[in-house]
Amino acid sequence: MNRRIAFRALGCRVNYEEIECLRGNFADRGFDIVPYEDEADVYVVNTCTVTGLADAESRKIIRRALRRKPADGLVVVTGCYAQRDP
Repeated sequence: MNRRIAFRALGCRVNYEEIECLRGNFADRGFDIVPYEDEADVYVVNTCTVTGLADAESRKIIRRALRRKPADGLVVVTGCYAQRDP
């Protein structure tokens, strides 16, 4: 059974383009791409930190992924917010 992976991008167009690139790379490696709202083994969140509201939304999306992932699952946080506040 293939591992399921879900992606979520926040913020600028660059973040959305990066997620599309990652989505293609993981699909090429046999992962099943699922909507972010579905259960997945891996959640990838590409964050934004342009405003305080963007920071709050990034934290909310990260917390949601952490609650959803299975015990052996993984949440990967990338992007501006991840760099500013690891």
